[in-house]
Amino acid sequence: MSREAGHLVAAPDKFRGTADAWQAAAAAARGARRAGWTASEVPLADGGDGLLAAFGGELRRDEVTGPLGTPVRAEWKLVPATSQHDGPTAVIEMANASGLLVAGGELNNDPMKASTVGTGQLILRAVSLGATRVIVGCGGSATTDGGEGALGVIGSREALQGVELVAACDVTTRFLDAARVFAPQKGATPEQVEALTARLARLADDYQTDFGVEVTTLPGAGAAGGLAGGLAALGADIVSGFELVAGFVSLDEHLAVADLVMTGEGCLDSQSFSGKVVGGVVAHVAGRVPILCVVGDVATGTGTSGGTGTSGFELVSLVERFGRERARSEVLGLIEEVVAQYISAL
Repeated sequence: MSREAGHLVAAPDKFRGTADAWQAAAAAARGARRAGWTASEVPLADGGDGLLAAFGGELRRDEVTGPLGTPVRAEWKLVPATSQHDGPTAVIEMANASGLLVAGGELNNDPMKASTVGTGQLILRAVSLGATRVIVGCGGSATTDGGEGALGVIGSREALQGVELVAACDVTTRFLDAARVFAPQKGATPEQVEALTARLARLADDYQTDFGVEVTTLPGAGAAGGLAGGLAALGADIVSGFELVAGFVSLDEHLAVADLVMTGEGCLDSQSFSGKVVGGVVAHVAGRVPILCVVGDVATGTGTSGGTGTSGFELVSLVERFGRERARSEVLGLIEEVVAQYISAL
């Protein structure tokens, strides 16, 4: 393959803290072109933070109520209508309105108080501007309120009449497990986890009574501290964030003409092959062409059988190859270099 020019499909996730998915894809494409190949850039996301970067459209900023009650300016996007949808699509990262980073991190968060009110406000804002489809990325939350704050703002299903609501998730956690699985990462003590779980159980009963939806049985309803379940009570579909984005960017059409696929993320861990971008790309490629997986680092104890069991999967850790300092400060240049060297060696 080295004697003839091939085609690279650059389909990475973000490298959190160092590069977004667009930047990483562009760097990989530059490396391919340096080696004499053509390349297409297909940045991806899985429903967590980084979802906005995977979509085009107009970037907006609106002031909403933050997770702890103080005003925040939250970014979201309004994507023009396509042939598949009659009206604009709103893309919202709940983390921008109700996220842990917005709350000041685990040490500054109040896990009992943290609310999704601001996310509900963004949804209503999008509907007021004509959005007929609203995608809510459920990841990075400060909250374990089961979506109660958002539902309190939205009020009823009638407020979303004619709107397709989608909760994009990268986990399959159940509604009643949300506190146990995620709340400790948001600053909750064991006693608070118990109290939050009891609150989720009460909300599940309320959603069954008020909306006729049994959220406890829905895979992924526990995403974003149960926000996905709360939105499901309003009629939302809970979907894989990766598959949603893959469909939106026509990933399979790009892969059909690939001679090599580059994917990657900031840190490969035990979840990377389950609902995340790397695992999703591996599944879509299905062994048809080689995959070069470039990551910032690999978490200790991470098993990579989900990728290494696939023919032609090669994993490159920038930290291992270049050292931690360069991996953080020169990430885009190093991605370009790794891709160019890999192709040149084919």
